[in-house]
Amino acid sequence: MRTIRGPAIFLAQFAGDQAPFNHLDSIAEWAASLGFNGIQIPAWDNRIFDLSKAAESEVYCDEVKGIVGQYGLEITELATHLQGQLVAVHPAYDAAFDGFAAAEVRGNPAARQRWATEQMHNAAKASANLGLSSHATFSGALAWPYVYPWPQRPAGLVETAFDELAKRWLPILDVFDDAGVDLCYEIHPGEDLFDGTTFEMFLERVDSHPRCNILYDPSHFVLQQLDYLSFIDIYRERIKAFHVKDAEFNPSGRQGVYSGYQPWIDRAGRFRSLGDGQVDFSSIFSKMAANAFDGWAVLEWECCLKHPEDGAREGAEFIREHIIRVTERSFDDFADSGTDEAANRQLLGLL
Repeated sequence: MRTIRGPAIFLAQFAGDQAPFNHLDSIAEWAASLGFNGIQIPAWDNRIFDLSKAAESEVYCDEVKGIVGQYGLEITELATHLQGQLVAVHPAYDAAFDGFAAAEVRGNPAARQRWATEQMHNAAKASANLGLSSHATFSGALAWPYVYPWPQRPAGLVETAFDELAKRWLPILDVFDDAGVDLCYEIHPGEDLFDGTTFEMFLERVDSHPRCNILYDPSHFVLQQLDYLSFIDIYRERIKAFHVKDAEFNPSGRQGVYSGYQPWIDRAGRFRSLGDGQVDFSSIFSKMAANAFDGWAVLEWECCLKHPEDGAREGAEFIREHIIRVTERSFDDFADSGTDEAANRQLLGLL
């Protein structure tokens, strides 16, 4: 068993143009003031982090760690969800996702993909320079527009999509392997890796690559009505990162999983601040502790009702209360009889 590290916070939903959220120094101070001791950094946000510079310069990375460290914080992981998304984009989503890319490659899908791949390479190098062991990202999607089998999918369509997805990611996984960093795909609707089955389809095609791992976020499983506790048991060896995010699913006679194209506040399935949803975090943290999860409990705040700063403040305490400081001895050690092999054989009648 192992005690999970935390609480930590993903900065993506908080970074902005106004102080204290527009600079690494000030946002780190803010996070520490709420009781967090780790931060997950969005590697696309130049207001707080320069990914290219971090990939090239250990000196810059030492400066970043120094800024964070002065507030008693550690960097948990870098995150490249936006860049990872652009490794694989179905043409139906070209316009929607183009804004994630650098201006010079927008409107050019091939150039955008090359840029995204280079960004992932930089993320591996930057993570190594920062001394990190895990990295958070999205897989992107080629098959997602065909997630519902109507019209009937042509034979081999999904297989071809996953073959291509693996072809694009395998060289990136090798770069992460060279850097000694686990690449953790957030299992998420909208990505081709959105549940356990799709992760296995991908894992098989990348030859069970040791760096192909999972960012576990139970909120996405509540919205899919997937058993998020059994998921931990099945994929315990591949779960290398953890977003602590709550959600609720309240189906009605009018809507269910697909939620009728409604805005978040009116959806049957919606994200909530920690403690306001339906996720059984006591069981999740118990399983993580029992499985010796060697990582951080990172708050990802997303809620259609609560103010983000309230969600962050409450989230820090919520995570702290759920982290289990694992025991170093068995509760019944007081009754240890001190037997040895000879005594054991005698008890079993094997003399």
